[in-house]
Amino acid sequence: MVLLRHAKAERPTTAPDADRPLTARGHADAAAAGAWLGHGGYLPTVVVCSPAKRTRQTWHDVALGMAAPPIRPLGVPAGQTAPAGPSGDSDVPSVRYDQRIYHGHAADLLELVRATDPEASTLLLIGHNPTISELSTLLDPVHADPEGLRTSGIVIHRIAGEWTDVRAQAGPIVKWHTARG
Repeated sequence: MVLLRHAKAERPTTAPDADRPLTARGHADAAAAGAWLGHGGYLPTVVVCSPAKRTRQTWHDVALGMAAPPIRPLGVPAGQTAPAGPSGDSDVPSVRYDQRIYHGHAADLLELVRATDPEASTLLLIGHNPTISELSTLLDPVHADPEGLRTSGIVIHRIAGEWTDVRAQAGPIVKWHTARG
């Protein structure tokens, strides 16, 4: 399971918070996050995203970054090739926007994880702080960053068993990264 905090957004104004767009740096960082995920083989089969503008834009740029021309993925030795990336409609992840990611708590996100399609191999959850970081801490309280995810922060949790069985302290962190474009 991949947790991603949205990329850098514009500062709050008089407009509604949910309408805040990404900054130019945010767009670049989100594309870099997508490239990192793609090159590392963390291609989602399901994406669950907050409906806020900055998270939707983050997902769009992550998707573009994952489709970037391949380089040797992380962890693949020189001279070896990694599995092929997305190549057709069957490889396009299903994407769902859920208001609970914007207004909810870590327990709400855990319920969204548990409701993931059982056929999904990799879930990408794109959200906001503090909730996305709280979910990471709920899954692995020992190794989660106490300061939380930074913008474009990615944390990979290993989930054993079925999505319906995901519970607190049962998703160890295996990798983390803060994407910068």
